[in-house]
Amino acid sequence: MMQDQIDLTKLIFGRLGWESIPLHEPILIATFIMVVIGGIAVVGAVTKMGWWGPLWRDWITSIDHKKIGIMYMILGLVMLLRGFADALMMRAQQAVAFGDNAGFLPPHHYDQIFTAHGVIMIFFVAMPLVTGLMNYVVPLQIGARDVAFPFLNNFSFWMTTIGAGLIMVSLFVGEFATTGWLAYPPLSGILASPSVGVDYYIWALQIAGVGTLLSGVNLIVTIVKMRAPGMTMMKMPVFTWTSLCTNVLIVASFPVLTAVLAMLSLDRMFGANFFTNDLGGNSMLYVNLIWIWGHPEVYILILPLFGVFSEVVSTFSSKRLFGYTSMVYATVVITILSYLVWLHHFFTMGSGASVNSFFGITTMIISIPTGAKIFNWLFTMYRGRIRFELPMMWAVAFMITFVIGGMTGVLLAVPPADFVLHNSLFLIAHFHNVIIGGVLFGLFAGINYWFPKAFGYKLDTFWGKVSFWNWVIGFYLAFMPLYVLGLMGVTRRMSHFEDPSLQIWFQIAALGAVLIAFGIAAMLVQFYVSFRRRHALRDVTGDPWDGRTLEWATSSPPPDYNFAFTPRVYDNDSWADMKKQRYTRPQHGFTAIHMPKNTAAGFIIAALSGVIGFALIWHMWLLAGAGFVAMMAAIIIHTFNYKRDYYIPAADVVRTEAARTRLLESHV
Repeated sequence: MMQDQIDLTKLIFGRLGWESIPLHEPILIATFIMVVIGGIAVVGAVTKMGWWGPLWRDWITSIDHKKIGIMYMILGLVMLLRGFADALMMRAQQAVAFGDNAGFLPPHHYDQIFTAHGVIMIFFVAMPLVTGLMNYVVPLQIGARDVAFPFLNNFSFWMTTIGAGLIMVSLFVGEFATTGWLAYPPLSGILASPSVGVDYYIWALQIAGVGTLLSGVNLIVTIVKMRAPGMTMMKMPVFTWTSLCTNVLIVASFPVLTAVLAMLSLDRMFGANFFTNDLGGNSMLYVNLIWIWGHPEVYILILPLFGVFSEVVSTFSSKRLFGYTSMVYATVVITILSYLVWLHHFFTMGSGASVNSFFGITTMIISIPTGAKIFNWLFTMYRGRIRFELPMMWAVAFMITFVIGGMTGVLLAVPPADFVLHNSLFLIAHFHNVIIGGVLFGLFAGINYWFPKAFGYKLDTFWGKVSFWNWVIGFYLAFMPLYVLGLMGVTRRMSHFEDPSLQIWFQIAALGAVLIAFGIAAMLVQFYVSFRRRHALRDVTGDPWDGRTLEWATSSPPPDYNFAFTPRVYDNDSWADMKKQRYTRPQHGFTAIHMPKNTAAGFIIAALSGVIGFALIWHMWLLAGAGFVAMMAAIIIHTFNYKRDYYIPAADVVRTEAARTRLLESHV
């Protein structure tokens, strides 16, 4: 009887028990208390304002690409706070942990933090922010009313959010991986990591990866099949081009991530021996596969931001983009070459001189189209009427910072140099140089540039500049010392150092991290102040930047249907071309507009996926089985639910379009 009771308990709760809650970690307990207090405050505020109904009807169940894009951005900014909190803790630990001072983070906790920092910043900060920009802007730029598969868009977002939620749960129930953000075996194998940390890693990324892959398919179909009449491929805005190439990379590379994590999971749960050093396995297979996904991932992050800078530099230089055709070809070349350089991430693994030479040369070649883009932006600015608004400030900071990161990347492309620098802080400085100086600076440029499009008012300039200068100065203070330490041979991944002469460099880096924290805080203040002053910051025309591409041909913010009449495109800078022709909207001929209804199915199916993931992490087989059955039932019910459409009456369209026409004609 007792044995049956034990087996039933194990079937229900698996490995989950009271000992899984880290009561012995005071930092985690304090964090948990703050999260609970913050959660209660948010729930109380939403309840008091009566927002639960609108939040469910208009946002959580929304299939409008604009609202989904905004939710992606909010998710990325929330996870930025968590990921950067980890970075601050690491920098503080490294600044004090010298000699006899062990610092405030135990080594096991430190390893979890630096793993979580990398995973969160790549998968749940950069990816949602980039996807959010593409989701919001691309359909507007190509003259579409929505993406090709609106329900799939909602489902993709919630899968990404549930993946992020699993990472957050690992902070308070169990632990996270201690393997580094790529989880190489044998360290990620069941013998070296028997706890649930690696399983949290696997299932969080599997769930979020499905969302990302489906989003990639959705955007490719949208761009290829739903462009406005007259918008040929070579008349697409550069941001749309970079988004297309990005999503091609997503569709090509994310199935590899899914496969490699599935094999690692089979190794851990069933002893499949794909990545062990015996029984026919090979741990180098994992390294190859993870980087076949991992290096295109870097370009998945940076390519859309190249498009952002193209839009920003052209608009704020009051000129056409210099060398549009070469920009497009450079983007395509980068997309192809990004799949031919993965092995430069493990030059030190003994692949041999010929293999290393090939990948070193291809890595150097990829810098050529990237450099061509830099020159195109500079020539666009040359003799332009440059306005140093916030998006343009971020663009200039990017060009300076990214070039430094690019030069250090070319240095690391030389195998003998990489042998010396690969396991040092030099590599950490290089990676952050291109990701912060390229991706994050580009995202901040894009947020400031398109925020008026999304909300109808500009972001506050003063607090935006405070954020800008703290970010830029903080970045250089935080990461230039790491170049120095790397050249001195200081190893990465360390939580404690013996040589006291190194401490000053880590203290400078910690000061830089504090300045970046001020930059993030100033950005949050900027959002708050802008919302409070939104009526004063609202431009008379509703289009504060006088943009050149098609998304500015609709009001700010756009209506649910984006365009009452599908615009016809004649030129690359479509909106600039329309303004020259004194573009006005038709005053008659409006018809009812067919729109898909909101649905809760995406949220429900994604939530059930999260339940299944949590159950598999803890070996709760009964819950996993029940969750799977419920998920399949939800999918079937949604599949046979045909009543998902409605129509906006023509009379409503007439009233809306009359107001928009008056607004935009005053602008023209």
